[in-house]
Amino acid sequence: MTVTNRVRLQKILREAQGYLELGLPQQALAALERIQEAGTFRAHLLYLRGEALRAMQQYAQAIEPLEQAGDLAPSNYQIWLALGWCYKRIGRIDLALAALKRAEEVAPNDALIQYNLACYYSLAEDKQPALYHLRRALRLEPGYAKLTAAESDFDPLRDDPDFQALTEDAASRGRGEQQGGEA
Repeated sequence: MTVTNRVRLQKILREAQGYLELGLPQQALAALERIQEAGTFRAHLLYLRGEALRAMQQYAQAIEPLEQAGDLAPSNYQIWLALGWCYKRIGRIDLALAALKRAEEVAPNDALIQYNLACYYSLAEDKQPALYHLRRALRLEPGYAKLTAAESDFDPLRDDPDFQALTEDAASRGRGEQQGGEA
């Protein structure tokens, strides 16, 4: 790939990324369609294509480019997060969990990965791993405690005493930190 083509490719990828950040996935896809040869940027191109389709709620269609991107760039945990997100939305919690486990291998201390693992294990009605990952997520990012009350993924565990104790403890710690910070 010539230097000119590489620069052009990078410009189009930045353009597509910008469209995604602005919430314009159709424009991102149109920009990506202008790319003839991606070379070493193929994983990024596939990831952006998958993200655009995901933003358009075309979850089943987003899976193929995301899987291909994951094969090319297995250390990019954002690809595995996006893939898990899509699998969840097409009702494949088993595959969503597998994708998130791949993300966890790359970034074991990422709070979002831990939180999503907790959600997916809850949906799979697998209590112990759900609580384990939720506990880890709350330790890494206490702000997630506010999300658990409204998160429907936790409905299978909502009445469980262990789940209630964990979320109440996290919420009370959050209130204590807020009160302590205001004084």
